[in-house]
Amino acid sequence: MSSLQGYVDRRVLLVLQDGRAIVGVLAGYDQKSNVRVYSIDEGVEEVELGLYLVKGDMIVLIGEIDEAIDQAVDLASIRAEPILPIRY
Repeated sequence: MSSLQGYVDRRVLLVLQDGRAIVGVLAGYDQKSNVRVYSIDEGVEEVELGLYLVKGDMIVLIGEIDEAIDQAVDLASIRAEPILPIRY
């Protein structure tokens, strides 16, 4: 958990188990990897969510966002091929 200390008061991306991507400022964390995030935007639409407490067992990934690169990306112009269905 000490590795999260460097992310406190910085803008981070949280990817959750249910597929949501949350961007906000990491306010704090505890020993069970629960995190508190504020100034949150969710998804491409950037819907303001306020303050969130996210349970540690729901978090797949936490990463710091490079503001300069984030501002330079035009998300409306990015396209990708559809994901094919899973074959069993």
